[in-house]
Amino acid sequence: MWNPDVYLAFADHRGRPFFDLTSRIGATDPRRVADLGCGPGNLTVTLAQRWPNAVLEAVDSSPEMVSAARERGLDAVVGDITAWTPSPDTDVVVSNAALQWVPSHRDVLVRWASTLAPGAWIAMQVPGNFDNASHRAVRTVARSREFADDLADITFRDADVVDTPLQYAELLTDAGCAVDAWETTYIHELAGETPVLDWITGTALTDVKSRLSEQRWQDYRRAIIPLLAQAYPARPDGTTFFPFRRVFVVAQVL
Repeated sequence: MWNPDVYLAFADHRGRPFFDLTSRIGATDPRRVADLGCGPGNLTVTLAQRWPNAVLEAVDSSPEMVSAARERGLDAVVGDITAWTPSPDTDVVVSNAALQWVPSHRDVLVRWASTLAPGAWIAMQVPGNFDNASHRAVRTVARSREFADDLADITFRDADVVDTPLQYAELLTDAGCAVDAWETTYIHELAGETPVLDWITGTALTDVKSRLSEQRWQDYRRAIIPLLAQAYPARPDGTTFFPFRRVFVVAQVL
């Protein structure tokens, strides 16, 4: 279960890639803009501000996130990205930090490129940090003897869950698009006693937390804290640097 409040605890850090992504979209007066994986809608509302004349679609698989987006005045709906089909007037499709959850997202991107009208834009950003120490710690504790039975049904994502910018560029160029693809590693400066754990609780640990009782969740936290503290030591001033790689693609259908 996704918790909008936990996710939004790092809203400034999570928002920066969204703006880096959408700033490269060249649409001036789109008719319809779709945000797929809209989350709690705090970033989606900025699309409405940028393109006030556009019809705005907001879709997310989490009812909790959709409820939070509706509270921001968005006409958000619960939906499956893989089943979404663009309306004929769709000029911009944005998917920010969502397609990494979709194993078939490469096929989905190609389908969008073949369905959208010439001139339409596809903009997507996905985390590229699945082999980082934070995710390795999640898997290590989950597969330990203490938690293996509780979490046996979780399939953890490895580094190949997303592609490189080059691979996405080749994929969408072959699908008939002009492509701008790149990657950025952000160095987030976090504060608090367990800052990296707090960060991944809102994303990478959602499946783990949903499968554990409150007591077992606290046990899991105690087990992972020293691994994260070793991988991401606090600085003398109490802050912690958290490197986070992200992959970006902006494509225009030719």
